[in-house]
Amino acid sequence: MAVAATIAVVIVAIIHIAISVGEMFLWKQPSTSKEFKEKLGLTEEIVCKVDPIVKNVGLYNAFIAVGLIWGTFATSDPFPIQVFFLICVAIAGIFGAMTLTKKTLLLQTIPALIALIFVSIVHSQS
Repeated sequence: MAVAATIAVVIVAIIHIAISVGEMFLWKQPSTSKEFKEKLGLTEEIVCKVDPIVKNVGLYNAFIAVGLIWGTFATSDPFPIQVFFLICVAIAGIFGAMTLTKKTLLLQTIPALIALIFVSIVHSQS
């Protein structure tokens, strides 16, 4: 079960690395911003205006990923660190679903909650 918990946490971290790369480096690329333009009705001008904000959000997603990796591999007791960052991800996913798109529940909240369940089971067995 400990291996499953580690894998689940690492998957959530990888998701946030991918989100971070998309936000920080690929946001203004036509293929990346096209989906958001269509769904949210964004013009190219707005995409360019919000670029610094999106890059900033990408940096926060990178911090989340680093926190999850740190909590998994760099501490003797990963539980409190993993729980903190997984709860942050779950809440961010819920907020994203309310303010942007329901996809964030699938992309962020559900994986984070699954990882949180695994991490909690491992912690309760120790």
